[in-house]
Order: sequence, then structure tokens, then C-alpha cells
Amino acid sequence: MITFEHVSVQYADAPAHSLHDVTLEIPEGELVLVVGPTGSGKSTLLRTINGLVPHFSGGTLTGRVTVDGLDTAEHRPRDLATVVGLVEQNPSSTFVTDVVEDEVAYGMETMGLDSTTIRRRVEETLDLFGLTPLRARALRTLSGGQQQRVAIAALFAAGPRVLVLDEPTSALDPVAAEEVLASLHRIVHDLGVTVVLAEHRLERVVHHADRVVLVDEGRVSELLDPAEAMLRSQIYPPVVGLSRLVGWSPTPLSIRDARRKAAALREALGTSAPRPVTDLRVIGPADAVVATGVRVVRGGRVVLDGVDLAVARGSVTTLMGRNGAGKSTLLGAIAAQHRLAGGRVRVGAEGIDPHTRSARERVRTVGLVPQQPELLLYADSVAAECAAADHDFGAAPGTARGLLDRISGGIDPAVHPRDLSEGQRLELALAVILSGSPEVLLLDEPTRGLDYGAKKRLGEMLTSLAAQGTTVLLATHDVELAAEVADRVVILADGEVVTDGAAREVLASSPAFAPQVTKVLLPQTWLTVAEVAGALARIA
Repeated sequence: MITFEHVSVQYADAPAHSLHDVTLEIPEGELVLVVGPTGSGKSTLLRTINGLVPHFSGGTLTGRVTVDGLDTAEHRPRDLATVVGLVEQNPSSTFVTDVVEDEVAYGMETMGLDSTTIRRRVEETLDLFGLTPLRARALRTLSGGQQQRVAIAALFAAGPRVLVLDEPTSALDPVAAEEVLASLHRIVHDLGVTVVLAEHRLERVVHHADRVVLVDEGRVSELLDPAEAMLRSQIYPPVVGLSRLVGWSPTPLSIRDARRKAAALREALGTSAPRPVTDLRVIGPADAVVATGVRVVRGGRVVLDGVDLAVARGSVTTLMGRNGAGKSTLLGAIAAQHRLAGGRVRVGAEGIDPHTRSARERVRTVGLVPQQPELLLYADSVAAECAAADHDFGAAPGTARGLLDRISGGIDPAVHPRDLSEGQRLELALAVILSGSPEVLLLDEPTRGLDYGAKKRLGEMLTSLAAQGTTVLLATHDVELAAEVADRVVILADGEVVTDGAAREVLASSPAFAPQVTKVLLPQTWLTVAEVAGALARIA
């Protein structure tokens, strides 16, 4: 179905190839997972399949890519649209209508299908992707995760034989992600559609994959069995990390398979108690964020309804809940980006009301990294962006650049921000905000586009900031990040707080938000591989 023959891609002024001599054949009717570190070339590989590389991206492509017999060098993306559909990491940028149902129908209308067929496919697709309750909603009023589901559904409804998905579950809550992946699994097995997807949250995807390809610095492996790929890969989900720790063979990829092997491990751990670093950190007695009766109305809908929240200084608190629960809106209300219809907000040691201060005044007290980090970036290079941040915040020259190197592990300073991967843009936006040393740091889906190594660096930075007195409040669907860094977890539903407690207590008791290690070792309440490794070392 998809064939790469000695394919290399190099962008103008780039020091190295983004892809190097790729030879690969992807058969029809398989779900192929593309795995690699942030910035390794995964997105470039995906974009060659529908011709966006090089027709729209620029650069030079050598070799040959064919899809269903069509050479992408001779057929532009519009010619391949009936064969290949691509959902980008930021799906809202591809929307052409205003309403969910219209967006799902749009692709079929452009193909000239009759109204009866369109109506039938719209209904089937809305049901398949759990979007029927949202059919009449304006796209701009949807959460990032809901927009992701609409983009995938609209792509599928148009009927291409190949679906290409870049981080399809990155903005989805665990339940919605599993629903989308189950839908993809069905269309692969029942309809013979070929799905190629890149995803960093391997814990969600790898057990669904038929084959895996590994990408590292532009070099692409052959098609691999998923278990073999996880043994070879430098990035892997926690269940594989647990398997490597205790030497299980063959390597389990699912919770079910791991639990079947875990009896001896549970027995060895016995009555040992977890000792995570976050539980040992001293948290200040004062509250750095106080939200009282917060009510926000957006697009005529009540998104937050009387939310009360107090966040201690020097703590790391995660906001969790299904897509559309109000997490991003609460962050926006605290940062004074959404008007309050009721209630009040106080932030920082002085308890200022951010809604009464100018953006320049409040930015030193509260800084927000949004779900779309490109909204903060406007310079023509990474170096210029860092220099501008230092100037704007009155920080010492090199402050933002040093933060970026610490967070990212190194990004070429000459690159334009638009040419960075989604994860790298987020890292740059975070460095920009942190250069202002805000008392309160707000993060909206901060691991979107980040691999496990980048997430580890981010987690270490967040716990370090908290230890220095910065208050961190983040909205995330990433239960593994919450397990690593959170002192406290607050779960929202329909604009209200429904659960608020210590991270271990909330995560371990939730079937939806429990991390992989917890699910494998229940009824014991271990959260991370590092906790288990520490306990085994003490026992030995």
C-alpha cells in the first residue's frame, strides 16, 4: 500500500537530513506505529505519505514514495486526498467549517457524493467516534481533545484508504483515547483501512499496533513486531520499563499480560511502602492560588460553575478530567484570559487579583503556557525568541536559552520556531515563560508532543521549581506525568470539582486515571517504575 524506496529529505539550511535513506513497505490493512524521540523525523516521515513533503514543506526529497501505486512526487496532496488523509498535531488549523456535523460532512461534499450517502456516513461516523452529543456544537467551543476527535472523524468519513495520524491521542483523556484507538482498530480489522500513526504516549497505543517502525535522527527501521520493537527502542512505556526491571520474557505490552506475570513481584514487594520524592517535599503553608466560586460562561455555555480551589505555595497540582470538563478554562480564568461571570481569583504571595492588572503587571506573578504554544512565539529564530524573552522580563542575557537547554536537551538556535516539532515548540514556550520567574506557573497539556525522555526532563524541572517555591498547576491527560510529579490531583467534571486529594490516593483509586504500574500491581498502590526499583533495591 505504501512504499518508500531510498527516501531522504533535507530542508533548506538544515545541517542534517530529516530522513536518511528510508526503504520500507507498509502493507494494506495494518496499524503501523511510528516511534521515536521528539524531533527525530517522525512528522516528516508521515508528511511524505500524502505529499506535503516536499510540495508544501520545501526542502529536497530524493528517492521515491508511492501510495496505492501513486508516486507522491508526481501527484500533489490534492490529487492524493481521496487515497490518503492526514490529521496534524494541531487539528483546529485544518477546520474549514464552524459546526461539528458540517465539518464531518465537508470532505464528502467536496467529493461530490449524494446527500443520502453523506447523511448516512455522517451518522455512522458520529456514532463511531462518540461525537453524536456534540454534533451541533461550534468547533471553537470544543476542548482540544474534542477537536482532535472531530478532525479524525472528518478524515475517516471522507473514505480514504490510508489514514495518517500525528499524535492522535495527545489531547485526549484516557477514556476518549481508548475509544478513538478502538475505533481505529475496528476500521483496520473490519474495513481494511491502513493506519499509520506517530504517538509518544506508547502506553495507550503499542498494544493496538500490528507493526512498529523506529525512527532516530532520521533513520528508520524495518517493520518490527511490537514486542521486539519495545526491546530495541530507547523510549518505551512504563509497563515495558517494569518488565525490563524484573526481567519478564516475553515482554508484556498490555496491562492484562503484565498482571499475569506480576504475582511474584507483588509478593516480593510485600508490605514495602512507596517513598516518592514528591511526598517528601516540604510544601509551604500559604496558598499561592485561591479561586472562590469561579463561574465562567463561554459561547453561551456555563463551562465552570462555582469552582473553589486553593493551591499551596511550592506544590505541584494536576487538574484532570475528561475532555471538556473545564480544565483549560480554569487555567485561563486564573491567568485572567477568561472573564469571570462570578466568583474571584487571587494569586501570588500578595494575593493580587489578576483580572484587575495589566498583562505586563500580572505576568511576573502568574505565567501560562497554553495548549497551543505557538501563540507565545513570534520571532524568526529560537535564538531571537530567547533574547526577546530576556529583554521583556528584564532577565540576564542567556536566561531563556539556558532554561531551554535544560528542558529540551538542546535545540538549534538558528531554527525558525515554526520548523520545530510540536514538542520542541512547547519546550521553547515554557522556557520563555520561565524566564520571567513567575510565582505561579500554569501549564495546559505540557507533555503534548514530548517523548519519555523529554517528559522526564520536564518532570525534574517542575519538581525542582516547586522545591524552590514556585507553585505549579497543570492540566493534563497524562496520568504517567501526574504519577511522577503531582502532590495533589483535582478531577473536574462538567465544570465542577468532583475529586480533590493526595495524588497517590486519587490516582490509585481511579480506574480511568490510574498509571500503568498501579494497574499492574493492584491492590498495592505503586505509581512509577522508579518507586518499584527503589523498593527492590532496599529489599536486596
